[in-house]
Amino acid sequence: MVILSVFITIVAALLPAIIWLLFFLKEDVHPEPKRLIIYTFCVGAIISLPVLIAQIIFQNVLLELIRNAFLLMIGLAVIEEVFKFFAAYFAVHKDPAFNEPIDAVVYMIAAAMGFASIENIFIASQNINTIHPLAFAPTLITLALRFVGATLLHALASGTVGYFWAKGWRKPDLRNQIIIGVVGATIIHFVFNYLVLKFQNVTLFYSSLFLVVAAFFLLNDFEKLKTADKERKM
Repeated sequence: MVILSVFITIVAALLPAIIWLLFFLKEDVHPEPKRLIIYTFCVGAIISLPVLIAQIIFQNVLLELIRNAFLLMIGLAVIEEVFKFFAAYFAVHKDPAFNEPIDAVVYMIAAAMGFASIENIFIASQNINTIHPLAFAPTLITLALRFVGATLLHALASGTVGYFWAKGWRKPDLRNQIIIGVVGATIIHFVFNYLVLKFQNVTLFYSSLFLVVAAFFLLNDFEKLKTADKERKM
């Protein structure tokens, strides 16, 4: 019974990330190898452990000296965005399949969805001791909200890092572009978290509206990269 409960929990927790990953993969006109997408996804999931450790250290050590709610949100966001970048970079930067700028966005989102999956599994595990359908209802509602909330947030924030990584593709200012991307991703992350805290009674509306706007810009960035790729090959 417990094994079945664990299975259902994991599947339900993985679905939001997998759906968003498949959605953004369709934006890539030259599909990436499935084995590398899966590998990057897994590295993104594994990176969640050092992220947790770094965040605990940040909260318990640094914030003992400087107590500020905004600093807390910014610091936690920076940690996540930096680690997700390194997860994607570690997974693909030496692979021959990583051969065009738009790939940076694709693999950043793959790593982010791996990371988001672990977050979702952790939250969904609250009902792991029962398989009664009604007992899963709160968890399913939470996962549905995370589908249009935190899971999408991770895709958009990391996709932003990927876009600037792509802009710096094989250029001298690559490091600066990545830093700009991390700053942009941190801002997206911070604004989302701020809206969640500020408008707790109507969180879904304001935070989701913000993500819709962010998604519009990221999809537009995809189009810019695809257009640049066509011009480069002409």
